Amino acid sequence: MAADEKSRARIEQAKGKVKETVGRAVGNERMTAEGRAEQSKGDMREAKEKTKDAFHR
Repeated sequence: MAADEKSRARIEQAKGKVKETVGRAVGNERMTAEGRAEQSKGDMREAKEKTKDAFHR
């Protein structure tokens, strides 16, 4: 399950980066902000999984 969560975190980060880049390219501030938020969500998920891994070793 941890690998699944880590994959989800990476996917969220990548989707967020793409959304942010597209938002900037077309001048859509809302899309840019949504992309940053999605990246942050992925970062938090990744941090949670790293913490769980540290305690399970």
